[in-house]
Amino acid sequence: MRMVGLTTMVALLASCGTGPVRRVSEPAARIQQLTVHANGSWAVEVRIENFSSIPMRFDRFDLQLKLGEDAAGQLQAQPGLSIGPESADVVKVELTPSGAAKLAIADALSGGRSLNYSLKGDIFATPDEAKQRTYTIERSSALSPAPGLPGVMR
Repeated sequence: MRMVGLTTMVALLASCGTGPVRRVSEPAARIQQLTVHANGSWAVEVRIENFSSIPMRFDRFDLQLKLGEDAAGQLQAQPGLSIGPESADVVKVELTPSGAAKLAIADALSGGRSLNYSLKGDIFATPDEAKQRTYTIERSSALSPAPGLPGVMR
């Protein structure tokens, strides 16, 4: 009995020394909201998601936005934003979209229809106490008109 107790105590002490697991996972980016301004430009809210078990600083991103098959423009920002473990935050980017993209959004808004989009590019992030890394992002989803909010897609 004494040997079992001693073995259990040693196992418990050994498990205390390892600490929490530091897992670095690829982040994700998606459009949380797209607002069409009266002058035709857009405010695009990009949601950056940190799936790591440690904080990460998101230094910059450069993402190509497509609506359907049409290039809409380049979403670029240098937020210098720290996001905690398994959390997310939003960065607003102003964009002057292509003519085809303006027409696609106007058509979707007027018809109350959703519109497929894709993001492709790089996010440059620094895991807590480490070197900066480049993560390649490819995301496809859809935006739909926000009820009661004219000119807003979510």
